[in-house]
Amino acid sequence: MRRQRRGFVVCILGCLVASMAAAQDKDLPNIVIIYADDMGYGDLGIQNSDSNIPTPHLDQLAREGMRLTDGHSSSGICTPSRYALLTGQYHWRKFHHIVRSWEGSVFEPAQLTLPEMLQNQGYRTACIGKWHLGWDWSAIRKPGAKPTGPKNRPTWPADAFDWSKTIPDGPLDHGFDYYFGDDVPNFPPYTWIENDRVTAPPTVPYTPNPRPTEGAAEGRPGPMVEDWRQDQVMPTLTKKVVEWINQQKDLDKPFFLYFPWTSPHAPIVPTQEYQGTTSAGPYGDFMHQSDAVAGQVLQALDDSGFRDNTLVIFTADNGPERYAYDRIRNYDHRSMGPLRGLKRDIWEGGHRVPFIVRWPGQVAAGSVSDGLISQIDLMATIAEIVGYQLPETAADDSHSQLPLLKGTGPSARQSHVHNTYQDHYAIRDGQWLLVDAPSGKVSATPQWFNDQNGYVKNTLPGALYDLSKDIAERNNLYAKHPDTVAALRQLLAQTRERGEVRPANGRQQ
Repeated sequence: MRRQRRGFVVCILGCLVASMAAAQDKDLPNIVIIYADDMGYGDLGIQNSDSNIPTPHLDQLAREGMRLTDGHSSSGICTPSRYALLTGQYHWRKFHHIVRSWEGSVFEPAQLTLPEMLQNQGYRTACIGKWHLGWDWSAIRKPGAKPTGPKNRPTWPADAFDWSKTIPDGPLDHGFDYYFGDDVPNFPPYTWIENDRVTAPPTVPYTPNPRPTEGAAEGRPGPMVEDWRQDQVMPTLTKKVVEWINQQKDLDKPFFLYFPWTSPHAPIVPTQEYQGTTSAGPYGDFMHQSDAVAGQVLQALDDSGFRDNTLVIFTADNGPERYAYDRIRNYDHRSMGPLRGLKRDIWEGGHRVPFIVRWPGQVAAGSVSDGLISQIDLMATIAEIVGYQLPETAADDSHSQLPLLKGTGPSARQSHVHNTYQDHYAIRDGQWLLVDAPSGKVSATPQWFNDQNGYVKNTLPGALYDLSKDIAERNNLYAKHPDTVAALRQLLAQTRERGEVRPANGRQQ
């Protein structure tokens, strides 16, 4: 009898613990990050009154939450910005380049990532879309296989791999319970990957399908599934996202969904439904389609009853591609908005990106903030939201921006380092921006654009701008404020040498 009572008590205690854990899970918000690819600051309609691209769903998201007008990615290119977002660390502490076709993971095995942190807090995690952070392709490569193509950019034929094997060191090894995507839309292999293996082996060489009418096909050579269509990538990913969200209704766990788009990155391939729907050309149509994708995701959250307890973050990995210059002349649309520079540049247009946060009951609807924020800060911010104690060895450049988002305090970030390639840095501190190089340019700038916008060649070792008065970076104050230049150079050196100062609780003091 005593044994039965003890068993009954243990059972009751177990049920109480389980119910308390379930209640705690319900208090944790679901988290959705939608990450656009090569979307410019001026492509968000609510942010650009002269835009020729309608973005009604993203505009509505901004009206329902906070639009941050001084938000930045870590880099002006894809892989580094994604790494920084998912680790809370500046990319340049480790690398500068993108992961090229067939290259390995950028993550260290023991490195804490955002999805791993959330797994530790009981979240179910999924990445659906563009990964571009590397896999161990060598694990499925056949012995004796030979690469093809030029030495500086080799690729592999389809028969070089055993496609029946699992591909290690991908999303599932770095915190995600589920992955679906094509890794990189313009890189081989051109096929779907679900979790850690391809759904169908690629058997034919890549050919563009369809060929874009704006910009280049962009596809790197390599194996492709027969009849692969690049204009069906975004629709397929969107369908998977909606299905995954619907599946969460029956699970008593909070979830984290990371949805890195493959659009509006080239190849610019809007589906037939969206072709000709804007006055900004094929790119405008592709961006219009992308906005509709955001609408479908938000509707799925509503339909599943998740709206009120879901933190939604929308942002982009870097500024618009070089085709944006011709878009100005051909369609009178400035993808970079009032900013100078494009993708790859360390001018503002390379890394100042759309940034929207919606969290009903926590973030005031219709609010707009000019507080400085970085995607690097998402790690510490989310850690504070979910009650996770970040170790001192993780997310060392991340600062919790929860007071900024809730409207109870200023930005936790005073400065931000801008970088794309090695030895080409800029640093922001308050109103000041120092470009520690003769030019912030990486992408070629047409002379007509410089003439039209009053940009002249810089003859000084660097450039200093007061962004509170000169968001377009036209007036170089480098020679007028030598003390400010010296102070910013010192701050840049200190930041590169010792890193940001982040207290153990993730909140900057």
